[in-house]
Amino acid sequence: MKIKTITCHDVYNSGASLQAFALQHYLESRGHDVQIIDYKPNYLSNHFNLWAINPKYNKPLLREAYWMAKLPNRIKARARKKPFDQFTHRYLHLTRRYSSVEELQQDPPEADVYIAGSDQIWNTTLNNGTDAAFYLDFGSARKISYAASFATPALREGTGHFVKQKLKNFDAISVREKSGIGLLNNLGYEGNQVVDPVFLLSKEDWDALLSDNYLASQSELKEPYILVYNTEYNSPINEVAIRLAKLRNCKIYSMSHSSYAQKIFVNNGPLDFVALVKGAQCVVSNSFHATAFAMIFGRDTFVVNRKDGLNQRMKDLLEDYNLCNRLISPTASDAQLIEHIDYSKVQPLLYRNIAFSQTWLKIHLQNS
Repeated sequence: MKIKTITCHDVYNSGASLQAFALQHYLESRGHDVQIIDYKPNYLSNHFNLWAINPKYNKPLLREAYWMAKLPNRIKARARKKPFDQFTHRYLHLTRRYSSVEELQQDPPEADVYIAGSDQIWNTTLNNGTDAAFYLDFGSARKISYAASFATPALREGTGHFVKQKLKNFDAISVREKSGIGLLNNLGYEGNQVVDPVFLLSKEDWDALLSDNYLASQSELKEPYILVYNTEYNSPINEVAIRLAKLRNCKIYSMSHSSYAQKIFVNNGPLDFVALVKGAQCVVSNSFHATAFAMIFGRDTFVVNRKDGLNQRMKDLLEDYNLCNRLISPTASDAQLIEHIDYSKVQPLLYRNIAFSQTWLKIHLQNS
């Protein structure tokens, strides 16, 4: 079967890249011909732009001064771009580039089934949440969503009518969070909750992918360390990590700039992210996918709330597996910080949900 998926696959975020790959790889392993629609509208195409400018500085002389001030750090930051581009080139099977929903409508990629998802494609606080492309408003093949995420417990004010109308495009809907089921019901739709695509691949699948990963083979990942993955500057995460390192006698590795970490990995790509999670004694993050991969590899994990309020994804994930006590603040007790996750209780729930998700996909692909 010829399948085209659409998601935010190329936004220089490890979780976004890995979930896009995981759905593609899982479907290919079931014998399908799969491509990810290379959809890159303007708002998803400005990463690492050396010449981006704040409009208020876009004036003669002031503009040049602004660029001169920003350019050194921007050039330095572009080092992070390379490993993501390499991952995309090697692992993601893409269609031709589309830059607008109008292009997709005029010349849709050929498919037997279109799949929207996963990740935050329906997050209405972001541009993609009100982009008709992510609601499959193009083509005439069967249309389903897989593990699409609204990311928030409520839609942004004024977007409800748009979302309700665009969801009519779908023959079957599945979402990633249980809060998404509530949103669907409020809009008059039914759907099922399924696991994020990264869970469709087994630990062994991910290990095989790491077999030729340089970082995964390095001795530095053999020493005990706490991995910090902080997607925004968040001092509570720093406080938790420092306490954890002392209590567990571990070093601190960070995937963001940090003054307290023993090792920093800011210019590393998606597979390095997986390797770092796998090698960690414990993962401290405000990230859905850092938490998900910690669960895949059976690692202790703690989640600290984000400042921007986009916490529902992690809360739902933890609640689904009776791990609410892993959502913590710097005031957590020492006893809570040294407590290990009992994966003998988590894994049966996870395996059950994975099996349901695999069956859901099989049924709704067979109906095409």
